[in-house]
Amino acid sequence: MEAFRYDALDSAGRKVSGVVQADTPRQARAQLRAQGLLPSAVDSVRVRERKLWARGISSNELSLVTRQLATLLASGLTVEQSLSALIEEAAAPKTREVLSGVKAEVTAGLSLAGAMGSYDASFPDFYRALVHGGEDSGALSTVLQHLADYLDARQALKQKTTLALLYPVLVTLVAISIVTGLLIFVVPQIVQVFQQSRQSLPLLTRGLIALSQFLQAAWPYLLAALVGAVALVRLALRRDSVRRSWHRALLRMPWMGTLVRGVNTSRFASTLAILVRGGVPLLSALNSGARVMTNLQMRDAIESAIDRVREGESLARALGATRAFPPLTVHLVASGELSGKLEQMLQRAAELENQALERRLAVFLTLLEPVMILVMGGVVLMIVLAILLPIIEINQLVR
Repeated sequence: MEAFRYDALDSAGRKVSGVVQADTPRQARAQLRAQGLLPSAVDSVRVRERKLWARGISSNELSLVTRQLATLLASGLTVEQSLSALIEEAAAPKTREVLSGVKAEVTAGLSLAGAMGSYDASFPDFYRALVHGGEDSGALSTVLQHLADYLDARQALKQKTTLALLYPVLVTLVAISIVTGLLIFVVPQIVQVFQQSRQSLPLLTRGLIALSQFLQAAWPYLLAALVGAVALVRLALRRDSVRRSWHRALLRMPWMGTLVRGVNTSRFASTLAILVRGGVPLLSALNSGARVMTNLQMRDAIESAIDRVREGESLARALGATRAFPPLTVHLVASGELSGKLEQMLQRAAELENQALERRLAVFLTLLEPVMILVMGGVVLMIVLAILLPIIEINQLVR
């Protein structure tokens, strides 16, 4: 069976909408008519999910659904029963649609991870990888509980970073808008007086006039070029070869490389800790962990390490041989393997990377504000000097 989203009119002529399960759209319409409804639109939930404008479940909603599903499964309910309860509980129509679609796929015989794969806008790759690992190990409820904790922690870090970046981003946009407005609308009217005086203008003033005239004539083309460049970059990054080159370059950048390495290491360690704690075999857990890596260069390193572990090498030595992970993480993994507490050491490694990430972001934001003020102040100073210098020269000539 499949889930269908419908819009219909009831016997009183009121608009109603919802989700119905059926094998075909025709059968869905027949069910609605049997309920006294006149359907005006019946669409497959899966088709709606895959439309370009469609957005998946929000991060907060996904975390809540994950925690509720873990609780229901731990209480002894089946996956299908748990999904039915979640559909009744969900307040957001989007969440009900997606969960109904997942339930229909599960009822048809797919695994939960496989059913979620039809709704990749709502369930990211790493999420489905963890669910798949939990199903293989038979510890799905435990894995989902740890996954909910991970989603909460990641959402908290994301909100903290977003709020911290909001102020400097807004100030930067306002400053750029003001400076651009000055150059396009205000400066030409002021310097027109100097041009009519036929005096020799300072180099800085002539440069400001040239820049202002250029922006007046070319700003639509510059805007179109910017949009086109962004579109071309996004199109190029869809190719694996280009993405690999870009990801390799990111890791080599002085500050950004450390940040990207830390984010991917934290995500990998957290994922591996959840799976190992849930009883997933190490090789299967490593395969799932490789799928959560956003950087292709580090994902290749994990796949190389998997081959080494399969041949009998320890995980710490395999990770260390790739030279893609921080030495502290490798040492913690080695300690976990020797003590038999691998999942605890992996979780500790993820926490340390998260703490280091927060410190780097704090330092970056602390330095960003004064640097931004200095840059914008310097730009405004140059504009003011370019306007004042001719006035000073005229005063000197008058005297």
